[in-house]
Amino acid sequence: MAGKNIIEISDNNFEQEVLKSDLPVLVDFWAPWCGPCRAIAPVVEELSGEYEGKLKVAKCNVDDNPKTPSKYGIRAIPTLIIFKGGNVSEQITGAVAKSQIMAAIDKAVA
Repeated sequence: MAGKNIIEISDNNFEQEVLKSDLPVLVDFWAPWCGPCRAIAPVVEELSGEYEGKLKVAKCNVDDNPKTPSKYGIRAIPTLIIFKGGNVSEQITGAVAKSQIMAAIDKAVA
């Protein structure tokens, strides 16, 4: 389950929560059956705490919400996309090191 700082987003609220957000938004595209997704979930949760107030963190279950991932051409999960001002700012595919995710976030929140 998502942590207290993490919002669950769907095809229905994606535009409102992500594209219209004042803060940059890190979206974790994942699925319950995906091992690497589970592996990075605690990292995503830590980041949501560390960047609180500077970054919004959201999770999107690709099985339940097929429209959004296909719109952004997501072929593999986990995929992390940082949206800033409604546009894709950074994109990371795969379970990567926390430092790599932080570097992408730092670029977006700078």
